[in-house]
Amino acid sequence: MNILAFESSCDETSASVVFYDGERFSVKSNIIASQIETHRVFGGVVPEIASRAHTEAISRITYEALDSAGVTLADISLVAVTANPGLIGALLVGVNFAKALAAANGIPLVAVDHIKGHIAAAYLLDKAPKPPFLALAVSGGHTAIYLAESHTDYKIIGTTRDDAIGESFDKIGRIIGIPYPAGRGFDELSTRGFIKATGEKTDFYSKYKKSAAYKDKSMTLPSPALAGDSLDFSFSGLKTAAINLLHRHEQSGIALDTELFAARYTFEAVEAVAKKIGEALTKYPELDLVMAGGVAANSHLRARLTDLCRRMNRNLFIPPISLCGDNGAMIAAQGYYEYKAGNVSDSSLNASALDSIT
Repeated sequence: MNILAFESSCDETSASVVFYDGERFSVKSNIIASQIETHRVFGGVVPEIASRAHTEAISRITYEALDSAGVTLADISLVAVTANPGLIGALLVGVNFAKALAAANGIPLVAVDHIKGHIAAAYLLDKAPKPPFLALAVSGGHTAIYLAESHTDYKIIGTTRDDAIGESFDKIGRIIGIPYPAGRGFDELSTRGFIKATGEKTDFYSKYKKSAAYKDKSMTLPSPALAGDSLDFSFSGLKTAAINLLHRHEQSGIALDTELFAARYTFEAVEAVAKKIGEALTKYPELDLVMAGGVAANSHLRARLTDLCRRMNRNLFIPPISLCGDNGAMIAAQGYYEYKAGNVSDSSLNASALDSIT
């Protein structure tokens, strides 16, 4: 079956055609209209501007996705669309467009949770995970650990109590001069910092904690991993401590080495995630791990969790970087399983800014 899927939860409009042959998915097209340059001047996403941009792009990229896949609407068996969570105005553009298209062409429609969609990007791998498994969603709006009991049934077993990891990178990145979105720039700056601190160009991360840079008390930052049995995080404390550190350097007139600072910040964030994932894997000793979301593209997080899962003898599934950000292909994959479970929507479908996974 050919699945036409839409994603418009934030600042990227995407339409994708994915074919499922009964055993595996094949991405026929995955068109993304990015708004990054539009929002960069504001240092973050402006919801009203995002909604207008989605409205302007969605029809065009739909035709582009169909043409690129070599199909017409007559070949489409299912329409899937992100319905929650996200920016409500942005979501409404995708939901209403998908509803109208599905109704006008007599095609079944399914609603997809954005976070389930991110995790479903792993189903597009040549070797895909099979539930039950653990899933880590890391993005600008989410940092949470899920138990995927089936392709459609999830429950949260750990989450951030305030900022998400991607949000904290963006906020601190803006302060030290990294353009929005800060993820890639922060990753590259951190890499230079790790190499500078260790003198190593390959195995630098594992040796960082023994370096003089790590032991420098002026660079001390707290761990976002909450103490105790909880699998929760709190990135606001790390972010606030980092801001205070930056202000102290500014007020004292001491020049800050931003590369070493970025490395320390990244190290604390990554180690906190690794700590809680290690605890989750210990708690669920039979389950593998999926990591997904925009921050899953972070090279240090990918390497750290790869090493952790190897040591704990678990499989780790991470989508390629091209599918870590918001895209329609991941929505198509999850849409198939929603359809298979009987979760078909009608014209009453509405968007919601709220998470549906509890």
